[in-house]
Amino acid sequence: MGKTSRGYQLSFESPKNDRLSLFQHGERLFDHIILLPTQSKGLGPSLTPNLLLEFIKTNGNILLTLSADSPVPSAISSLLLELDIHLPPDRTSLVVDHFNYDTSSANDKHDVLLLPRPSALRPDVPSFSGGDGVVAFPRGVAQALGNASPLLTPILRAPETAYSYNSREETETVEEPFAVGSQISLVSSMQARNSARFTVLGSVEALENKWFDAKVRAPEAKEAKTSNRGFAKQLSAWTFMEIGVLEVGKVEHHLSTITESQPGNNSVAQTGYLNPKIYRIKNDVVSPEVSLQKQMSEYSYDHLTPFTVSKADALQVEFTMLSPFHRLNLQPVSKTPNSTIFSTTFRLPDQHGIFAFRVNYKRPFLTNVDVKREVTVRHFAHDEWPRSWMISAGWVWIAGIWVTVVGWMAFVALWLWSEPAYESNRGKKMQ
Repeated sequence: MGKTSRGYQLSFESPKNDRLSLFQHGERLFDHIILLPTQSKGLGPSLTPNLLLEFIKTNGNILLTLSADSPVPSAISSLLLELDIHLPPDRTSLVVDHFNYDTSSANDKHDVLLLPRPSALRPDVPSFSGGDGVVAFPRGVAQALGNASPLLTPILRAPETAYSYNSREETETVEEPFAVGSQISLVSSMQARNSARFTVLGSVEALENKWFDAKVRAPEAKEAKTSNRGFAKQLSAWTFMEIGVLEVGKVEHHLSTITESQPGNNSVAQTGYLNPKIYRIKNDVVSPEVSLQKQMSEYSYDHLTPFTVSKADALQVEFTMLSPFHRLNLQPVSKTPNSTIFSTTFRLPDQHGIFAFRVNYKRPFLTNVDVKREVTVRHFAHDEWPRSWMISAGWVWIAGIWVTVVGWMAFVALWLWSEPAYESNRGKKMQ
């Protein structure tokens, strides 16, 4: 048992230990697991593929390391196949590159690859493993990622000139290599739907002390210093959820006409203006709009920092019932010391029912964010419809009614005024 400077309490166990258990009373006993290469073919009854998958399902994180000098146990191969990560079938293959290798330590076998720090996977995806310097990757095991799973993401790929082959085969040429070039993933990651993380490091030797600050030289290049220490720290920090973790703070919504100039706005939460349970279609009279504010932060090792969305990406909110009626970008409006406040304003649809404000933000290397706030949208009440004289299109009909009334009254008055005269002696009408 030991404790690291980053606050972890370490416990070293052998896979053959009968007392080893990942769960007790249905709860995890460990937050994270680091699996190192072993010479045994199995990992015992406590580290079966089903138990390791159950550990991930209960929000546990796993860092798996491989080595070409140690055959991969069958339990690990089965676990990786469940995640659609494929290893060479012979289990002893390694990755070599005749153009990007260390001339001082692997001048003959070319099995110590010198790789630049990985850059961002896409413009809208952050990179938590970037930086300056080169990474020394000795005797790495190739991995091939399946195309069917959107949860898999390569962290470090092999150069275009690299290939994987079985070092035990004493042949001058390789006819059917397992994978070549960028098909080879040297460091792979899987982030589950519950944001639990699983990382495969293809070379446990890259974590040795001698490679943390070693001096290496590539063919026809100057001598350089490795950055394995920084890369290992970033890789373990991401796997153990020290970085790339998003946290949602307050989520507020209200009518956009609630401003500070109106009376009573100092206590909008008490008066019911903040986060109301019910809205009205086309709400409200002066400015029919609704405002939404969302506070988000990002963990950086031991503290929260304001979350920043890249220029190529967008944080969106949906106002949805069965399908989205609105899908709008949330814009950053202000920042606090440890969070960013995003906001937008929109008009409620002309449809009543049960709606939800939903922010569904899922990106590689970032924990998933799915926040919903349900509200009711009602129709107009009988006394909320605009009066007829307020509708300009009805003025013609109103004028027609009054013309008819006035005309009828004029007709009656004229009829009564024009009564015929009578003779006094006959009492009959005069023709």
